[in-house]
Amino acid sequence: MKVSSILVALATYNEKENLPSLVAAIHAELPQADLLVVDDNSPDGTGLWCDEFARQAPWFSCHHRSGKLGLGSALRAAMQAANEQNYQSLITLDADWSHPPSVLPQLVEASKNADIVIGSRYCSGGRIEGWPWRRKLASRSINFSTRFLLGIPVQDCSGNFRLYRTKLLKQVPWHTLQDEGYAFIEEILYHLHSLGGCFAEVPIVFTDRRAGESKISSREIFGAARTLVRLTAKRVKRLGSRV
Repeated sequence: MKVSSILVALATYNEKENLPSLVAAIHAELPQADLLVVDDNSPDGTGLWCDEFARQAPWFSCHHRSGKLGLGSALRAAMQAANEQNYQSLITLDADWSHPPSVLPQLVEASKNADIVIGSRYCSGGRIEGWPWRRKLASRSINFSTRFLLGIPVQDCSGNFRLYRTKLLKQVPWHTLQDEGYAFIEEILYHLHSLGGCFAEVPIVFTDRRAGESKISSREIFGAARTLVRLTAKRVKRLGSRV
């Protein structure tokens, strides 16, 4: 029987090196929360570790998928699980230790006055450690373009460290969301803003992953660009209909 109002979700593919210590840190910061792992049939045994751990931790569960289906579809699955199981809040973060679990209580506190709270690298007090300048420049460019073209009033549009109030998630027109990859992060933000969601940002120190390899590819980058163009056209059409 579910007793928690908060679900924390991690999308994983080959994160066995990071997951045990990260799960322990999350539970230490938010012992009242349940934790869901959405695993894409990781060859390194991440899913097997989850099954073993779930036997001793009633607050922990794993949703196994048939293969590497993309971050966006994993986040969608977590959001739908949070909606269907009537959690009040869903928190998402990366499974590679790049997002600090110590900030989780601050996200929960900030959600008292916001529908979406973002653990932000780019608001005042936030920063990135361990990235080369080219990657920082690419991230800054994506965020500037998203803010400018889509009118989303936050500094960090592309980070996955977020708290969502499910009351707003339940209003999302899920059939219109198309991206299954990393660009889903911007796409869901666009829809939540269109629904009138109230945003807040909490500064974080983002660090490069502790172990394993990055999953971002050039294909994901081009996919994000296509999604941004599509959403911009959708916004222009929506604004034009109001004139």
